[in-house]
Amino acid sequence: MHEGIKKSIELAPGKTLSIETGKLAKQADGAVVVRLGDTMALCTAVMEDRPKPDMNFFPLTVDYRENFASGGRIPGGFMKREGRSNDKEILTSRLVDRAVRPLFPDGFRHETQIICFVVSADDENDADILAGVGASAALMLGGAPFDGPIAEVRVGRVDGEFVINPTIPELESSDINLIVAGKQDAIVMVEGEMDEISEEEMVEALDVAHDAIRKLCALQEELFAEAGTKDAFEYTPYVVDDTLVDTVRDLISDRMREHVNAPYEKESFYGGIDEIKADAVDQLLGDDDTTPEGYTEGDIKEAVSKVEKEAMRAMIVDDGRRIDGRGRTDVRDIWSETQTLPRAHGSSVFTRGETQVLAAVTLGTSKDVQPVDQIFDQEDKRFFLHYRFPPFCVGEARFLRGPGRREIGHGMLAERALEGQLPDHDDFPYTIRINADVLESNGSSSMASVCSGSLALMDAGVPVKKPVAGIAMGLIQEGDQTAILTDILGTEDHLGDMDFKLTGTRDGITACQMDIKISGLSRDLMLQALNQARDAREHILDEMQQTLAEPRPQLSPHAPRLTQITIDSDFIGAVIGPGGKVIKGIQADTGASIDIDERDGMGYVTIAAADQAASDAAIERIKNIVTVPEAGEDYEGTVKSIKGFGAIIEIMPGREGLLHISEIDHDYVDKVEDYMQVGDKVKVRLTEVRNDGKLRLSRKPFVSKSNGSR
Repeated sequence: MHEGIKKSIELAPGKTLSIETGKLAKQADGAVVVRLGDTMALCTAVMEDRPKPDMNFFPLTVDYRENFASGGRIPGGFMKREGRSNDKEILTSRLVDRAVRPLFPDGFRHETQIICFVVSADDENDADILAGVGASAALMLGGAPFDGPIAEVRVGRVDGEFVINPTIPELESSDINLIVAGKQDAIVMVEGEMDEISEEEMVEALDVAHDAIRKLCALQEELFAEAGTKDAFEYTPYVVDDTLVDTVRDLISDRMREHVNAPYEKESFYGGIDEIKADAVDQLLGDDDTTPEGYTEGDIKEAVSKVEKEAMRAMIVDDGRRIDGRGRTDVRDIWSETQTLPRAHGSSVFTRGETQVLAAVTLGTSKDVQPVDQIFDQEDKRFFLHYRFPPFCVGEARFLRGPGRREIGHGMLAERALEGQLPDHDDFPYTIRINADVLESNGSSSMASVCSGSLALMDAGVPVKKPVAGIAMGLIQEGDQTAILTDILGTEDHLGDMDFKLTGTRDGITACQMDIKISGLSRDLMLQALNQARDAREHILDEMQQTLAEPRPQLSPHAPRLTQITIDSDFIGAVIGPGGKVIKGIQADTGASIDIDERDGMGYVTIAAADQAASDAAIERIKNIVTVPEAGEDYEGTVKSIKGFGAIIEIMPGREGLLHISEIDHDYVDKVEDYMQVGDKVKVRLTEVRNDGKLRLSRKPFVSKSNGSR
């Protein structure tokens, strides 16, 4: 058997992570197998020899896929093979992409593909955090011009103690689920959810993560030292020439400075930039395809963008003023409303500056849950937020397609932000869906989705624990000067050094997503950004409170009425009946929909009905089935059959007892038929409940001794 080169490290007692190369997928530029427990991920990296100079971005694709065979399972549904990427796979692919993309040099145009296959899956260790380590190692082994290595870890906190790469069972009791990516000297990406932790606790979690990341980066260096790496990848960077930038700067710097300082409005701002680019092209290019130096129209426009970036960053750092006139900590004007959509169960509009989101809440039953068929998670989802970014929200016209990776990522961030504040399922047994439609966008529509979604939940009467708000932070760093920006615009995101999205209640952080484009972000600077975000979050919550301070006391009249009762699990079969006959009969007679779920030795019966009367009728029928008859109680029963020795009387749905011929009357009874017929209503008393469950009835208490009633 061929042996590869393998390096291992024990991150915590019983948690050994290993990286192996030289055994599998050897035709890829770089390939490794990363293992934690019995979970293994095969990660490969391939770079095309020829560049794609016509692209103005780095053509990187990352695909993380979970094969069902890795867990000894066959996919559910009709198609018995893996299909398109599910949300978990897309989100993990984004985590890897966001960590490695900024570490490639500007102007690298060679198509690069990273593929991570989960080839073995145990019940304790998720493979998502193995993908980042594996992608880094594969790139480095392949000789990629990549400023790595990097590593990804998950941080949890169980019983007050931080845990690196917690197991799936440990995560269930953890109040932090944070994925952090970084290099030896810097954190580059953060994403996760928390249970209202403080800013200091957040920074502490990042410190713990970075310690583990350094160890994993060192482990990769050991692997490279023994296995060796391919020769450095030779390439020509497609970047604008400094000489051209100097020429363009001399030509337009005064005009650009004047433009970025002018009163701001998104359309006029970008329109003005386009005019400056067009004028620069006319002056330097004329009617020719290239300048005498060989510069193209695209080169000139890129040089203008560099001058724009310089002007904007200088204005922020030197003058403390942003392109829309705000100071560094100012939040744009906010307005919001609820009850926007009359037929939705809950709705709201949240507008912050030129970013606007319309949210609609729909309340459904357990039949509306989202089935989950994944390797590491099979629990159905009862809450989901669907984020949509139509082209008109940024004034564009293009095909309207299904959600892309960005939309899925932003929607999941907003979903995580809100989920922890939902009521327990036992107290509020609804399935909840939020549609978050971005109607305008100029800066963090995902954070506006959190605010609008929180208001819509309260408008629907969902008894959320606390309202949630979100804010996007930015960073500009020039030399020793640093500016942390609150509520960044799209331009500030594109031209800045950090995009840090924070969500939370008044009592703490509930979710975050951060991408850092520079190295050396200090702990103090990180804490400053977090505290600045907290101040902005509290301001937004104040604004939201003026619109709707707390959940409405009643559900929308258009929402289904759900009532949940508990029964002993022994009675579940009786409520369902043979072949579902009993429960189908109750649903047909009352119009209610009934679902039964067994857990913890109890039966949870959820009744969904359009009105309270139908719900009450169904509940009464169920209670009659599960009520245990007691001797001495009186009933009006129905004669179900007549025997020679008495009559069988149904005193409750599904509960029958024997009325013996001797208990029909005080006088002697010759024939039961002389006193009653099948279908008659008869008043009886339950005289005995036998050990075998059989019931004995008597009619005598309701007839006179002197004159038996026939």
